[in-house]
Order: sequence, then C-alpha cells, then structure tokens
Amino acid sequence: MSHDHDDRPQLTAAQAAAVLNPPAGRNGGDLVVESLQGLGATTVFGLPGQHALGMFDALRRSSLRYVGLRVENNAGFAADAYGRITGEVAPLLLSTGPGALTSLAALQEAAAASAPVLAISSQIPSAGLGGGRHGYLHELRDQQASVRDIVKSVHTVRTASQIPSAIAAAWESALTAPHGPVWVEIPQDVLLAETTLPVVSAMDATPRELYPRPELTIAAAHLLSNAERPVIIAGGGVVRSDASGKLRALAEKIDAPVVTTFGGKGAFPWEHPLSLRSWLEDRHTTDFLEDADVLLVVGSGLGELSSNYHTFRPRGRVIQIEADPGKLESNHPALGIHSDAREALADLLEAVERREDAGAAERVRTVLEKVRVRIEAQELTLEQQVLAAVREALPDAAPSFWDMTILAYWAWSAFDARRPNTMHSAQGAGGLGYGFPAAIGAAAADPTKPVLAVSGDGGAMYSIAELATASQYDLPLTWLIVDDGGYGILREYMTGAFGETTGTELARPDFVALAESFGVPAVRTSPESLAADLGKALAAPGPSVVVLPALLRMFEPTHL
Repeated sequence: MSHDHDDRPQLTAAQAAAVLNPPAGRNGGDLVVESLQGLGATTVFGLPGQHALGMFDALRRSSLRYVGLRVENNAGFAADAYGRITGEVAPLLLSTGPGALTSLAALQEAAAASAPVLAISSQIPSAGLGGGRHGYLHELRDQQASVRDIVKSVHTVRTASQIPSAIAAAWESALTAPHGPVWVEIPQDVLLAETTLPVVSAMDATPRELYPRPELTIAAAHLLSNAERPVIIAGGGVVRSDASGKLRALAEKIDAPVVTTFGGKGAFPWEHPLSLRSWLEDRHTTDFLEDADVLLVVGSGLGELSSNYHTFRPRGRVIQIEADPGKLESNHPALGIHSDAREALADLLEAVERREDAGAAERVRTVLEKVRVRIEAQELTLEQQVLAAVREALPDAAPSFWDMTILAYWAWSAFDARRPNTMHSAQGAGGLGYGFPAAIGAAAADPTKPVLAVSGDGGAMYSIAELATASQYDLPLTWLIVDDGGYGILREYMTGAFGETTGTELARPDFVALAESFGVPAVRTSPESLAADLGKALAAPGPSVVVLPALLRMFEPTHL
C-alpha cells in the first residue's frame, strides 16, 4: 500500500525535537510501560522478580498505577477481575520461570471466563534462549510451551524495537471476542539495555469486530419467529459483551423464558416474569429446556455446569451464538453462529417478528414453584438464611467475587445478582483462592464502590497473604470467610461417594486475630447477625473481614 505525503504525521517543531532527542536513561522496560500507556492502560498488576526489574524500574518513570500482590497467581486473579469489571485490558507483570508458572492457574480462569489479561513476562538473557541448558536462574527449556495451551496468543520479543508492536498485537488479541488472556515475553537483557528509540506515542490496537453472517441471522430469526415454545439460555458471553439490554428486548419481543448460566449471572433480571433464574442444576429446569422446540443459546458452550452435568438432551432445534468457534456445536448439534453476543442479538432483534405467548410467564412460575418445593423439602433453612443475609447486606451495584465454596455453589443457582457484571466466581476453571484477590482487582478498578469476597476457610488460606495488599492500598473490600473447618464441598462429595473423607479436614488460624495482625478490622459473626455485621463492614472505608463459623450443606443434585 502506498501512502500520499499528506497522510504522514505532521509534527510541530517541539514534537519533532522530542522524537529526535528522546530523554536519556531509558531502557527496554520504558518501552514496555510507554506502550501500555500509549494503548490506554492506567493500572498494572504483578510481582517484581530479578529478570523483570527493567520493567519495574520503568514504572517509576511512568504515570501507571502499580498494584503489587504477594503471590503471582493472586496477581493474575486480580487482573482477571479488573478485566471483567472494566472490559479493558489488565496488564500483569511477571518474572521468569517460577513467577511465570505460578500465574498459570489464574490465566486458566481468565481464559475460561473470557477476561482480557495481558501477561508480560521476562525471560532469561537472550544468550540462554533456544533450549540449551545453560543453567541460568529461573531457566525453563521452553517457557512459552508452559503457557501456550492456556492463553489466546503468545508474542515473543527479541529486540527493543519489537516491544511496542508485540504489546499492541497482544492487546488487540486480548480484546478481540472472545476476550481472553495473552502472553508477551521479553528477555532480561532486552529489558535492561539502554534505548535511543523515540518515546512510544499513542497506538491503535482496535480489536476486530465479530459480526454474525446475515444468512444465519435470517435462519435463526425464522426459527424463533415461528417457534411454539422458544427458550433462551444466556451465558457469560452476554455479560462480557454488555448485551443484557439486547437480550431482554429480544426475550420480550418473542415472549421467550430466559435461564442464565452461572457465568451469565445478572444477564437477565431475576424478578422478570420470563426469568427462569439460574437453577441449571435442577431437573425441573432441565426438563423445561428439553421441551423447548427452539432453544437459543447465547454466549455459552453448554459445558458441564450449564448442562446439568451433561444430562441435558435438547429435543428441539438449537441456535448457538458463540464468539469462540471451538465451542460451536461442541456439545450439541446446532445452527452455529460465530459472533459476538451483542452484535448477534442486535441483528436478531431487528430480524425476528413479534411473537406473543400469554402462557409463557405462567410456565415459568410453574417451574420455579417446582424448584422451590424441591429445595424446601430438604430442610436447608440455614443455607437459605445465610444467602439471604448476604443479599440484604450487599448494595445492588457492588460487585461480589465468590471462591469455590458451598455458599458460592448455592449462589450460582439461588443468588439474585440484580445487575449485570456484578457477580463473579471461579466456576470457569474451578480453582481455589479466587475470591479475595479478585476482589482486590475490582476494588482497584473502581474504589467508589464496596466489593465483597466470599471464601471458605480452605480457599481463604490460598490468599491470606493478600490481606497485606488490601491493607497497603487501603482498598474498600470486605472478605466473608465461612469457616467450617475443611474443604466443605469435597467433604460432601467424598462422603457421598465413599462414605468417609480423606484429606478434607483442616487446621486453620483464628481468622479474626490474623486479619487484625495485618491491621484489617475483623469480626466473628453468626447467621442471625450476619446481615448487620456484613452491612456495617461494607459501609466502612478500607478492608475488613467477617468470619462466619457455619457448617453449610449443599442441596441434593438431580443429575445422579
């Protein structure tokens, strides 16, 4: 492509002088932070390490805000939450080898949840690359091989001039639907070497838009317009693409009941007459979905948790809108539409004909009543009381982050998220320790709202070090720890499967005294005083901990 002379950037004399005479004392690390600033980043997460010190020194010369956590995996969870809350790229600065590897579980969760995390890792010096066994500190035979199965894309830098382009390409990849984590790695010597390259200016890394093919929209609209019993399953893709308004408009136009997956919590109003809520682990819901003659699945791959553990067998036509082409028809034959959820719903909304079904809301009420009767028969009043107390204490707009714990398993099905993009959990990859460090990332993203983290005592021990982070940055978050003396859900699974448990019972600290040793106010509560204690903690500035000693039970599954 040729360029006319008039297309070239026109610089003032002062700008030209700045480009031709960049400030002294810059290195490859400066090119990293200048690139991030040029792309619009404001906050970075991470941990320093020997090979990465060039990047961290450069932070000192930048306007970027640094939030440093105590464990790389927790820094990854914080970046994940920042990406989910803002929809923007969350840079994550890591060191080589152990530092890089310790972040992998968090990057797996970011991949499963489509969170745009940009991991920038250092590497051993260039002389050691290529698989030779030189014995450098942190040396791996092939560091990229350890991350390639997890992230969307890998971007390698070998010279200083490659840094801005590699970071811009990774940025674009992270924000192209489906969002996800990406990886850039830069050798230590490249980060430390002085550079005379001009300061990086604003860069364009606009992601590709992912539109549906028009013939597929027409086919889907025809099926939905002529359906007798259409139903919609709304997944995390609706939340990620900010499409909840379009979803509601479509559901109301064709009178289609909507169930949200656990990743799609808040995508559809809980109290809406067409809302089947999130009772996916319930046979009454599964039966209702199977009875649909046309089932529209938006932003979900219908994986294990979204299909009642793969017991779901749709009998009608399935239309699946999904940004990840690998998930199209991966579990059920469908009219597969490869598209961002927002774009596809916008086109469908225009193309479908209005369809009225006076009985749809009544059928929804019938299913929800059957679910209620089933749960109430199990005498789980404590669990419902605790969940109701959390809902009462939490402001509607405040985000919550749930670890893999029994109360979270209840919340997936029974918690009213009230607003889109406010309830998040680690149900994508299912790793422990997500809740509290993720809440740190959300509080860093928007310190004007209180943030709630929910963990069990087992999951809490994964991230207890981050009490120091919350205290250091004085972040407005409250950590609810449900202390039952072990891995509660695994205790239930093992008892059910084998009649006894192994490895599930845990010694643990006095969480109140431990939090206070970090300078974080803490209180021990009861189910009766939980709503008041939690509300008080959430209303107070800075971090706080609320400990609830309670042995919660799960409701009976229907898939066994």
